[in-house]
Amino acid sequence: MRLSDCHNIDDFRVLAKARLPFPVFDYIDGAADDELTKARNTAAFSDVDLVPDVLAGVAEIDTSCTILGRKSALPLMLSPTAVQRAFHWQGERAVAKAAEKYGLWFGISSLATRSIEEIAALTSGPKLFQLYVHKDKGLNTHMIERCQAAKFDALALTVDTIVSGKRERCLRSGFTTPPRFTPASIWSYATRPRWTLDYVLREKFRLPNLDTHVTEGSGQAVSIAQYFNTMLDTSMDWDTAARIREQWGGTFVLKGVMSAADARRAVAIGADAIMISNHGGRQLDGSRAPFDQLPEIVDAVGGQIEIICDGGVRRGTHVMKALCSGATAASGGRLYLYALAAAGQDGVERALGILKDEIERGMRLMGVTRIDHLTSDRLRHRG
Repeated sequence: MRLSDCHNIDDFRVLAKARLPFPVFDYIDGAADDELTKARNTAAFSDVDLVPDVLAGVAEIDTSCTILGRKSALPLMLSPTAVQRAFHWQGERAVAKAAEKYGLWFGISSLATRSIEEIAALTSGPKLFQLYVHKDKGLNTHMIERCQAAKFDALALTVDTIVSGKRERCLRSGFTTPPRFTPASIWSYATRPRWTLDYVLREKFRLPNLDTHVTEGSGQAVSIAQYFNTMLDTSMDWDTAARIREQWGGTFVLKGVMSAADARRAVAIGADAIMISNHGGRQLDGSRAPFDQLPEIVDAVGGQIEIICDGGVRRGTHVMKALCSGATAASGGRLYLYALAAAGQDGVERALGILKDEIERGMRLMGVTRIDHLTSDRLRHRG
């Protein structure tokens, strides 16, 4: 299978599986426990139907919108995800350049493998930094100050990783950051020579936004679960979030909100947006899908705060359904991670081009010329 054979996000998943050692692929692809929530995140979009209009004159359409104060060419964001250098040697650089080419928001994680400063210098497109609150308050302040100096456009506080979910595929494979070769996985690494040579011979794997304060995950191999459970601040609460918002002083997002009550609290502390997210099903298995929870949250706080539906997006029609349900935009991680793993920047650009075409085609088939015409009367729930 080649990159030219990829015509949807699932195709990129197949190619990524062929090109990655299995511990690395399972880290991207896996989720918590029985992985029910991960599956539900995408399946939820199948429970509602789009209702098209015809004879609407759709020769000219406008897919652009404003997200977090910046114009976006599509109502789609690339969610921040960790340790991208493990998936392809280009890592976050590839995603940043692809996002800039398509005029989209993208984010980097506290656990990114490229520095805040490098990404800021690389692209003028809208950039979001995902903050994990560590027990080391000096580290938290250091990352916020670096983002301020680098003029990142928004800060997203991740609120759903107080402890790590039980990611059983990673437990079986022994995946760590940095990736390490084990007796159980050595054959898989040996039979993926392109990935292995890139990993061994190119620049050293590191977490440059953290390694001023900690060695775990950069100089010392640890699992993601071990990192979350030992390094992150389990005492984080709403007062913590309010203090970080004040310290940051710019556009502020809460990532991981799932209940209407928490959405109201986000409004109360002055957040600019919430990302309805269950961390791609990687935390609490059995939790609702973001798309399922979207109408309730829109009813609770719609119009007071921007609402981004994060997770399970695999098609342009999924983005359209999220907007019809009241979201400002949709976002996702695996939708570009599979493509990054499959072919680096070329893969991410092809994936974004496919999603762009799907959104444009879907709007024309729906008889919609502007994003803000995707309203609730265009959607019907089954059953």
